[in-house]
Amino acid sequence: MTPQIDAKTLKAWLGDGREIALIDVSEHGQYGSGHPFFAVSLPYSRFELGLPALVPNQAARLVLCDEGDGVAARAAARARSLGYRDLHILSGGKADWRRAGFSLYAGVNVPSKTFGELVAHARATPQISPQRLRAMQDAGENFVIVDGRPFAEYRKMSIPGGICCPNGELVLRIRDIAPDPKTKIVVNCAGRTRSIIGAQTLREFGIPNPVLALENGTQGWFLAGLELAHDAHRRHGQGPADTAELAARARQFALARGVAYVAPATALAWLTDAARTTYLLDVRTAEEHAAQAVPGFAHAPGGQLIQATDQWVAVKGARLVLADAEMVRASVVAGWLRQLGHDACVLDGGITAAATLTWPHPIAPLALPDLPPITAPELAQALDSAAVQVLDLRPAMAFRQGHIAQARWSIRPSIAAALDRGTRTIVLIADEADIAALAALDIGEAGGTNIRRLAGEPAAWREAGLRIVATPDQPADTDCIDFLFFVHTRHAGDAQAARQYLAWETGLLDQLDAQERGAFRLAAL
Repeated sequence: MTPQIDAKTLKAWLGDGREIALIDVSEHGQYGSGHPFFAVSLPYSRFELGLPALVPNQAARLVLCDEGDGVAARAAARARSLGYRDLHILSGGKADWRRAGFSLYAGVNVPSKTFGELVAHARATPQISPQRLRAMQDAGENFVIVDGRPFAEYRKMSIPGGICCPNGELVLRIRDIAPDPKTKIVVNCAGRTRSIIGAQTLREFGIPNPVLALENGTQGWFLAGLELAHDAHRRHGQGPADTAELAARARQFALARGVAYVAPATALAWLTDAARTTYLLDVRTAEEHAAQAVPGFAHAPGGQLIQATDQWVAVKGARLVLADAEMVRASVVAGWLRQLGHDACVLDGGITAAATLTWPHPIAPLALPDLPPITAPELAQALDSAAVQVLDLRPAMAFRQGHIAQARWSIRPSIAAALDRGTRTIVLIADEADIAALAALDIGEAGGTNIRRLAGEPAAWREAGLRIVATPDQPADTDCIDFLFFVHTRHAGDAQAARQYLAWETGLLDQLDAQERGAFRLAAL
């Protein structure tokens, strides 16, 4: 049995200065509806796939929480099979956390989002309204719009005329975008955080141009009744060939914010220290990482690492070692992460130096069952002649858009309850083979046998004669525990969801207690 702790004990642990990882194993929609401030999301539906990277030290103190539905106990058994030793469960789940008088936070990436609001208040980051920016466009003023999001997000919707330059690349690339120091620079994102951090990065780095954040990003633009662009393709350039001057300035930026520079041999030695957790993070672009990846380093694009730190780092109090190619981006990102409360440092010599050493891989993942495939024609025949149950594990919204008529939607936490007794063959549909394999573990423990995975895509299913149907209301909203409605529908023309999201962001600071606010270390400038 995994030991259980009460909410007050967990609250004390989160502030005792020792390393701790608080993992919320509820599904994405449940997590986004409410979780403790320092909880990191890792849904049970993909738990074993994500745990080794999020918590790379098997000796780390690990606490699991859930909806009070027993899922944390199941996840603890999986963690133990992966070699984690210091395991605990929050007794009573998140409901008991609230009953103890502690806040549950809606949304995702809450610490990073809260930090953005803190920076905006503390630094008085200048912002420009969508209406004023549109007037500048109409007047032909000297300015550029820089979109601080990754290219895929930028392509979905952007401010007309905007240029994609993710925040982690800004300092390195901005001179290509705005060579004239008189050119105003307006930084935007989809909401607030990356607009604020991007603009403040350029201001604190000493860029001579006037720099502003677009108030409320693309959502503010939409709510102002202005039209967004779609499928835009403008991107930043390569940056200067000689980065020595930028690297020197970036080092000053980092040192002023408490960032240390460590030799690769030191970082390598840290990885053998079971008393501390160390993350190795490559903050370069995806293209650079693909061209020169160093085993052991996770790819964490710098701007997103600030925006969504909890997607890579679950252990509070761990060391973060950042690397890049030129000692500019890693220095700037580490400077922000230090203020976010993380023990971030920069690898001297960057990726080039890292490549001279052999770095260990993360924890080996759990061996998963190799499910025998079944083709769509075979399934079509089996549905007519045998006791077959089809369980569709794809996201609930994908199921609504189109699924095999005989399929039932399910998800790993509740899959045992979805099984029809007496079924001879269970066919799983999943976007990822590993998601189906994880679900098969639970099905097998519930007595299911002869578990197979459907091969092919929906087009192949139709060709095989399987009837595909759409069910816009099924599964019901209350069953879609993997989907956070107010976050996703804000980009689909839902003005109410956009307003709710922006109100959520601006209201985060008011929710903080002293312990949560004390996690941040905003530098005195």
